[in-house]
Amino acid sequence: MIAKPNPKEKYDLICVGGGIMSATLALMTKIIDPDAKIIIFERLKKVAQESTEAWNNSGTGHSAFCELNYTPEKEDGSIDISKAKQIFQQYEQSKQFWSYLLEKGLLKKPKSFIHSSPHHSWVTGQDNVDFLKKRHAEMTKSFMFEEMKFSEKPEDLEKWFPLIMEGRNIDEPVAGTRMELGTGVNFGNLTEQFFRILEEEYKVPILLDHDVLDIDPYTKDEWLIEAKYNKTGYKTYYDSKHVFIGAGGGALPLLQKVEIEEKEGYGGFPVSGQWLFCKNQDVIEKHDAKVYSKAGPDAPPMSTPHLDTRYIDGKKQLLFGPFAGFSTKFLKEGSYLDLPKSINFTNIPSMWGVFWHNIPLTKYLLGQIQMDHEDRMDELRNFVKNAKSDEWELKVAGQRVQIIKKDEEQGGTLEFGTDVVHSKDGRITALLGASPGASTTVHIMIDILKIAFPEKLEQEPVKAKLDEMIPFWNREISEDNKEEFREIQRKTSKLLELDALH
Repeated sequence: MIAKPNPKEKYDLICVGGGIMSATLALMTKIIDPDAKIIIFERLKKVAQESTEAWNNSGTGHSAFCELNYTPEKEDGSIDISKAKQIFQQYEQSKQFWSYLLEKGLLKKPKSFIHSSPHHSWVTGQDNVDFLKKRHAEMTKSFMFEEMKFSEKPEDLEKWFPLIMEGRNIDEPVAGTRMELGTGVNFGNLTEQFFRILEEEYKVPILLDHDVLDIDPYTKDEWLIEAKYNKTGYKTYYDSKHVFIGAGGGALPLLQKVEIEEKEGYGGFPVSGQWLFCKNQDVIEKHDAKVYSKAGPDAPPMSTPHLDTRYIDGKKQLLFGPFAGFSTKFLKEGSYLDLPKSINFTNIPSMWGVFWHNIPLTKYLLGQIQMDHEDRMDELRNFVKNAKSDEWELKVAGQRVQIIKKDEEQGGTLEFGTDVVHSKDGRITALLGASPGASTTVHIMIDILKIAFPEKLEQEPVKAKLDEMIPFWNREISEDNKEEFREIQRKTSKLLELDALH
C-alpha cells in the first residue's frame, strides 16, 4: 500500500510499458482526444526493447494465411476457419491505422517497418497434404482468402521456396499454399516511430529507466502510481483516472499488486523463444518468404516451426524456429525471482491444474530445453535438407509469459492468446499473454478504449475520427461490404507500399 503523499501531477491515462501496446493506445487516444493528458513509463533505458524488439518478435504480420493452428480440423473432418477470419480482420485494422498515419504525414517511410513477404504453409506426408488441400478448399470459399494458391507440384514449390525444395526427394508427398498479400513487420521500428510521434507531435512525456512499483486506489475515481527513477532511486507519485498495464511479461507481477478482484487466479508460465539464424549470405538470398508448417503432436501452438525471412535494421535475415527454453524471468531483462514471486494463494489451484492436465506439454518443454545445437540442426534439416551446422547460430529472443487462468473443471487452463483483464469500471486495464500479439494491437486497443472510455466512444466526433482512422473499427468485414473493404485494402496497400495490390 502506497503511503498517499501528494501526487506530482494528475493524468487522464498512464501507460506502463514502452512497447507497441502502450504506444498504440496512447497515440490512438491522443488522436481522438488531443486534450487527454498522458504519460508513459518504461523500466529500460530505451523503448521497444523487450517483446517488441525486432529480434524478439515473430516479425510476421499475422493474417492467418499460413498459420495452420488457426484452422483446426474438427472431429467430423471439416476445417474450422473462424479463427483465421478473425485474425485476418484484426490485422487489416492495424494496416488501416498505419496507413492513416502515413497519409497524415505522421509515419514516415513505410518500408522501414513493413514489406511484402509471401506467406506459405508447407507440409509433407499424405495425411498432411490431404489436410492442407481441405484447408485451402475451405478458406478460398471466403473472399478474404480467395487468392490463396495451392499446389502439390514440385516445380511450383521450387519457385515459391527453392531453399526448402533443394535436395528433396520428389517422391515424397508434399504440398504448399501461397498468399502474395503476406507481410513482414519490424514492430521495433514501428514502435520507435510511434513514440517519436507522441513526443514531438503530442508532447507526451515518456519516462525511461522508471519502474512502476505499485498502483493503489487514491480517490473514488483515481489511481495513485508510485514510480522510481532507477538511476537515482528517487520515487515520485502520480494520479490518473485510467491506468493501462502493457508491460509484456512484467504486466502480471504489477497487476497482482492492484486491488481489483478480477486479477484473482491469474498466473504465468515463462517460456524463452530461441531461433537459429543464418550467417551465410548466399543461403539467406535463396529464400524470400515466410513458410510455416505443422507443430508436433504435443507442441503448443506458439511452437509452429517456420523458416522466416525478416528485415532487421535494413538487413535481410533468415531465421528458423522457434525453440523453447526456460527461465524463471518474466522479461528478458527481468529477475530470476519473477516466477516464484508471482505464485500466491489465489493462483496455486490454477497453476497446479495446468501442470496436472498438461503433462505432455511439460515433457515437450523438457525435451526442448535438453536440445543441443545438432538436435536443433536436425529440426532445421526437416526444412532445409542441406543446412550446415557452422552456418547457423542460436539466438535467444524474448521471454513470453503464457497466461494461466482459473477454470472450474480443471483448476486452471493455459492460454496461448491475449487476455484483457480490467476492473469493473474500466479504469484499470492490463494486457496478459502473447500470440498473435503485436499484429492485432490496433484491435486490442479498440477493445481497451471501449472498456476504459465508453463515454468518449459514444460521441459523434470521436466515432467520425475512428471511422477515418480505422474504417472497420466497429464492424465486421463481410460479403455485404466486400467492395468497400476491397477499395480500402487497395488504398492501404498503396500507402504502405506493399507489392501485392488487388
